[in-house]
Amino acid sequence: MPSSKLLGFSNHFHCLIASSSLPTPKSPSFIAATMSTVSTDNDTATKKSHPPLQIAKRLEKFQTTIFTQMSLLAIKHGAINLGQGFPNFDGPEFVKEAAIQAIRDGKNQYARGYGIPDLNIAVAERFKKDTGLVVNPEKEVTVTTGCTEAIAATILGLINPGDEVIVFAPFYDSYEATLSMAGAKIKSITLRPPDFAVPLEELKSIISKNTRAILINTPHNPTGKMFTREELNSIASLCIENDVLVFTDEVYDKLAFDMEHISMASLPGMFERTVTMNSLGKTFSLTGWKIGWIIAPPHLTWGVRQAHAFLTFSTSQPMQWAATVALRAPDSYYVELKRDYMAKRAILVEGLKAVGFKVFPSSGTYFVVVDHTPFGLENDVAFCEYLVKEVGVVAIPTSVFYLNPEEGKNLVRFTFCKDAETLRAAVERMKEKLRK
Repeated sequence: MPSSKLLGFSNHFHCLIASSSLPTPKSPSFIAATMSTVSTDNDTATKKSHPPLQIAKRLEKFQTTIFTQMSLLAIKHGAINLGQGFPNFDGPEFVKEAAIQAIRDGKNQYARGYGIPDLNIAVAERFKKDTGLVVNPEKEVTVTTGCTEAIAATILGLINPGDEVIVFAPFYDSYEATLSMAGAKIKSITLRPPDFAVPLEELKSIISKNTRAILINTPHNPTGKMFTREELNSIASLCIENDVLVFTDEVYDKLAFDMEHISMASLPGMFERTVTMNSLGKTFSLTGWKIGWIIAPPHLTWGVRQAHAFLTFSTSQPMQWAATVALRAPDSYYVELKRDYMAKRAILVEGLKAVGFKVFPSSGTYFVVVDHTPFGLENDVAFCEYLVKEVGVVAIPTSVFYLNPEEGKNLVRFTFCKDAETLRAAVERMKEKLRK
């Protein structure tokens, strides 16, 4: 079941996507089926001559990401996209102007591999302000092409084939794919509604002598959970006791609404065994810029930089200059950002409750998870298919975020990183067309 979870989802949706000219998932059997539905009399001979599709075994179980699939369906059906987490509004003018100025100033060639000095310094300054930790911008900060590359550089640079890595399900889909590319053995611990608390005794029981790292995302996508200080302290104690690393994905750290965001690296004894990953896109509504960074002690930075050098080598120079300006924004920017997102969250959460969903608390990120079962569909995939085709709203089925998809079949994820008008329009569509 786990090895075919995305294939199952893709097969469920392929007839919806196949009739368009848009990209399709990369499973050989899936593409063959899709191609047969869109072929014409004129391409029968051509189809027979196609060579077999090829992919490395470590990736053959993975398909086109769920976010791409659902965004394609949003376009195809004219649906309101509350699925993929990108804002439908633009980032701040002062940051965009800084990028334009950098381009005009001729800062358009390869940047230094691990980041332009000014951005490394700005990242270190921001980290000190947020955590109290003083890091060396030259030796402990690495600029990456978004946090997804930061995740890849960290895993490929520090994980050996056969190493065990523990993840908390549901989890961002790139974690599993990248760990598979590294040849890691993935162990999953499920966070369950309503509060998605960490089952600490279970975590303690699955750590072994082969456990190399624990991967944490807080605030947590897709649930909106924030790891509490008590949970983080307990995880930290286990890591110190068992000599385990921690990789922390903190891209939503500035979207912490109901409690304080805590960086694992700031806990006693943890900086030396923690890799902290973050990015510009979520905080500044510039997800297409793909500017990320990694903070780690020198002995871990070495492996990270070796992998980074052969993944992207360097990151867009003018965007790095703009990111430097962004990270030095006044505190008022972050206050306003949080206030705006809390208002958006209220619109969506209250709207979903009025529609009839069971809504679980979202303390951070710009996502909210709901139980769709009041509406009688058999699983999250069936519900999301109905929602996009018949209601005109896109959500994400959460089963794709679990090693065992059955664990997520009752849940779907909505995003509120949209303007208020879009959120209200989506709620109205659901009120009008969704029936229990």
